[in-house]
Amino acid sequence: MKKYILNNLFSCFFGFFLIFSSLASAESVESVLDVTEEDFIIGDENAPITIIEYASLSCSHCADFHINKLPELIKEFVDTGKAKIVFRDFPFNYPALLGSMALRCVPRDIRYEYSNALYQLQSKWVFRENAKTTQELYKIMQSGGMTKERFNECIDNADLENEILQGVMASQSEFNIKSTPSFLVNGILIEGSKPIKDFRQIIDKILSEQ
Repeated sequence: MKKYILNNLFSCFFGFFLIFSSLASAESVESVLDVTEEDFIIGDENAPITIIEYASLSCSHCADFHINKLPELIKEFVDTGKAKIVFRDFPFNYPALLGSMALRCVPRDIRYEYSNALYQLQSKWVFRENAKTTQELYKIMQSGGMTKERFNECIDNADLENEILQGVMASQSEFNIKSTPSFLVNGILIEGSKPIKDFRQIIDKILSEQ
């Protein structure tokens, strides 16, 4: 894993962004609004509303949203078939990137539970010291059945790392996303851990126009 990427994401994002921009000029770039087979989704894939969340696993505001607000959003809109939620990574630092990479190696049918656990236990594994972060994150992943070998394979996967960072750059380029959590509700940007009424207002308006 490239340590300079892990220890200072913001400085490398700029360099990566220049590379990304030059590639974009040579070939068409798909919109971040396009949901692919690689995305982690909950809800009916044919739901009329698509909520795309960009979050950092080390972000306290993201933890607040996932613990205190997301369950209500799921109950009101996902469970009723009105919306699906697409979870995407927007890591701001080493712990968040490490957590995102580890989650990518968790089976999809239990990934939501794992992500909730990482948000709820955020203070237990997010540290300034890289070694301690790695050690404590592994303890959590191990408690769910992940082996040390599998964990190391995940966090050392350079292709996976680049895939996550490219997703960050794409969201920045198309929608100028720069904070977490941020949401795209059928392309409408919501920034911050907003109350459910903010989502309800936008969703109800979209549904009324269909």
